[in-house]
Order: sequence, then C-alpha cells, then structure tokens
Amino acid sequence: MRLARITSNPKRMNGQPCIRNLRLTVRPVIELLATYPDREELHQEFSELEDEDIRQALIFASSYLDDRIIGLPNRYETVA
Repeated sequence: MRLARITSNPKRMNGQPCIRNLRLTVRPVIELLATYPDREELHQEFSELEDEDIRQALIFASSYLDDRIIGLPNRYETVA
C-alpha cells in the first residue's frame, strides 16, 4: 500500500514523516486522535486534516509496531 499523504523531507520538520508536506507530523496526529475521540471536534480544531490523512497516519504508525508479545501488569493504575 502506498501512503501518498505521508511525506518526508529532510529540510522540513527534521525529516519526520508529515501529513501532505504540511508542518504537521504523524505523531501529533496520533496524539490528537487520543485527545479528540470525536472526529467532528477534531476537524473543527484542525480543519486542514482530512479523514484520509488520519487513516494513512494510523496505517503508517501501525507499520512500526511488531507482533512481539509484551507482558502487561495484571492490574492497571489510573493516572490522575
């Protein structure tokens, strides 16, 4: 699959993967998805982001995860 909306330019954002050559890297897009679970609100705050940008950012980020098993603690603590 070709991720045409994910660009990388050594002269822009230190070569980090960006969305459509904007000054918006993939990492903040993933963080924004966690912060704005309602996509409509996300689009209001970041109108330059399109649904396909978000989809390709998720695909790009997931491609860096491998299938190894990581042990997690049995109980989860909440962070306040």
